[in-house]
Amino acid sequence: MSCRFSELVVDCADPVELSRFWCAVLDYVELSRETADDGIEIGPPSGFGGAAPTLVFSRTAEPKAGKLRMHIDVNPVDRDQDAELARLLSLGARPAEIGQTGEEAWHTLQDPEGNEFCLLHSRLPELAGD
Repeated sequence: MSCRFSELVVDCADPVELSRFWCAVLDYVELSRETADDGIEIGPPSGFGGAAPTLVFSRTAEPKAGKLRMHIDVNPVDRDQDAELARLLSLGARPAEIGQTGEEAWHTLQDPEGNEFCLLHSRLPELAGD
Protein backbone atom coordinates (compact mmCIF):
# COMPACT_ATOMS: atom_id res chain seq x y z
CA MET A 1 0.00 0.00 0.00
CA SER A 2 1.23 3.52 -0.73
CA CYS A 3 0.03 7.12 -0.89
CA ARG A 4 -0.39 9.53 -3.80
CA PHE A 5 0.46 13.20 -3.78
CA SER A 6 -2.98 14.78 -4.22
CA GLU A 7 -2.86 18.35 -2.86
CA LEU A 8 -0.44 21.03 -1.80
CA VAL A 9 -1.76 23.58 0.71
CA VAL A 10 -0.24 27.06 0.50
CA ASP A 11 -0.81 29.60 3.28
CA CYS A 12 -1.15 33.07 1.80
CA ALA A 13 -2.44 36.57 2.42
CA ASP A 14 -4.65 36.72 -0.69
CA PRO A 15 -6.05 33.39 -1.92
CA VAL A 16 -7.91 35.06 -4.79
CA GLU A 17 -4.81 36.72 -6.28
CA LEU A 18 -2.59 33.69 -5.76
CA SER A 19 -5.13 31.24 -7.18
CA ARG A 20 -5.53 33.43 -10.30
CA PHE A 21 -1.75 33.51 -10.80
CA TRP A 22 -1.29 29.75 -10.41
CA CYS A 23 -4.35 28.99 -12.58
CA ALA A 24 -2.69 30.97 -15.37
CA VAL A 25 0.73 29.35 -14.79
CA LEU A 26 -0.58 25.76 -14.72
CA ASP A 27 -3.69 26.08 -16.92
CA TYR A 28 -5.75 25.08 -13.88
CA VAL A 29 -9.29 26.08 -12.96
CA GLU A 30 -10.94 26.94 -9.67
CA LEU A 31 -12.44 23.76 -8.21
CA SER A 32 -13.92 25.00 -4.92
CA ARG A 33 -14.01 27.76 -2.31
CA GLU A 34 -14.42 27.31 1.43
CA THR A 35 -15.99 30.76 1.93
CA ALA A 36 -15.90 34.04 -0.01
CA ASP A 37 -12.09 34.05 -0.33
CA ASP A 38 -10.64 32.26 2.71
CA GLY A 39 -9.74 29.03 0.94
CA ILE A 40 -9.60 28.26 -2.77
CA GLU A 41 -8.72 24.95 -4.40
CA ILE A 42 -7.47 24.92 -7.98
CA GLY A 43 -6.62 21.99 -10.20
CA PRO A 44 -6.74 20.56 -13.69
CA PRO A 45 -10.05 20.84 -15.54
CA SER A 46 -10.59 17.11 -14.95
CA GLY A 47 -10.80 17.85 -11.21
CA PHE A 48 -9.41 16.37 -8.03
CA GLY A 49 -7.86 12.90 -8.00
CA GLY A 50 -6.16 12.84 -11.39
CA ALA A 51 -2.47 12.57 -12.19
CA ALA A 52 -1.77 16.23 -11.31
CA PRO A 53 -2.14 17.43 -7.70
CA THR A 54 -4.41 20.32 -6.77
CA LEU A 55 -3.32 23.47 -4.93
CA VAL A 56 -5.27 24.83 -1.98
CA PHE A 57 -4.67 28.49 -1.06
CA SER A 58 -5.56 29.11 2.57
CA ARG A 59 -5.72 32.61 4.04
CA THR A 60 -3.32 33.42 6.87
CA ALA A 61 -2.36 36.69 8.54
CA GLU A 62 1.19 35.48 9.19
CA PRO A 63 3.75 36.92 6.77
CA LYS A 64 6.14 34.70 4.84
CA ALA A 65 9.43 34.50 6.71
CA GLY A 66 12.61 33.47 4.91
CA LYS A 67 13.22 30.96 2.16
CA LEU A 68 10.59 28.25 1.77
CA ARG A 69 11.56 24.77 2.92
CA MET A 70 9.54 23.28 0.06
CA HIS A 71 8.84 24.80 -3.33
CA ILE A 72 7.17 24.02 -6.63
CA ASP A 73 9.12 23.20 -9.80
CA VAL A 74 7.40 23.68 -13.16
CA ASN A 75 8.38 22.65 -16.69
CA PRO A 76 7.20 24.13 -19.99
CA VAL A 77 4.85 21.91 -22.00
CA ASP A 78 4.18 23.81 -25.23
CA ARG A 79 7.15 26.16 -25.63
CA ASP A 80 10.84 26.39 -24.77
CA GLN A 81 12.17 27.61 -21.43
CA ASP A 82 12.91 31.16 -22.62
CA ALA A 83 9.40 31.65 -24.00
CA GLU A 84 7.88 30.20 -20.82
CA LEU A 85 10.04 32.48 -18.67
CA ALA A 86 8.74 35.50 -20.58
CA ARG A 87 5.15 34.26 -20.11
CA LEU A 88 5.61 33.71 -16.35
CA LEU A 89 7.15 37.16 -15.91
CA SER A 90 4.21 38.70 -17.82
CA LEU A 91 1.82 36.93 -15.40
CA GLY A 92 3.49 38.57 -12.39
CA ALA A 93 6.35 36.24 -11.45
CA ARG A 94 9.57 37.95 -10.40
CA PRO A 95 13.18 36.71 -10.41
CA ALA A 96 14.30 35.45 -7.00
CA GLU A 97 17.85 35.53 -5.70
CA ILE A 98 18.53 32.67 -3.28
CA GLY A 99 22.23 32.13 -3.87
CA GLN A 100 22.32 30.87 -7.44
CA THR A 101 25.63 30.86 -9.29
CA GLY A 102 24.18 31.88 -12.66
CA GLU A 103 25.19 28.54 -14.18
CA GLU A 104 21.94 26.76 -13.31
CA ALA A 105 19.78 25.25 -16.02
CA TRP A 106 16.68 26.56 -14.23
CA HIS A 107 15.26 29.96 -13.28
CA THR A 108 14.30 30.69 -9.69
CA LEU A 109 11.23 32.92 -9.49
CA GLN A 110 8.72 34.22 -6.95
CA ASP A 111 4.95 34.24 -7.26
CA PRO A 112 3.05 37.46 -6.37
CA GLU A 113 3.38 36.73 -2.63
CA GLY A 114 7.10 35.98 -2.78
CA ASN A 115 6.90 32.16 -2.71
CA GLU A 116 9.86 30.72 -4.60
CA PHE A 117 9.40 28.31 -7.48
CA CYS A 118 11.67 27.09 -10.24
CA LEU A 119 11.17 26.96 -13.99
CA LEU A 120 13.11 23.92 -15.17
CA HIS A 121 14.60 23.42 -18.62
CA SER A 122 13.03 20.16 -19.81
CA ARG A 123 9.89 20.35 -21.89
CA LEU A 124 7.26 17.85 -20.70
CA PRO A 125 4.25 16.47 -22.55
CA GLU A 126 0.81 17.57 -21.40
CA LEU A 127 -0.98 15.10 -19.14
CA ALA A 128 -3.61 13.04 -20.93
CA GLY A 129 -7.16 13.92 -19.92
CA ASP A 130 -6.31 17.27 -18.31
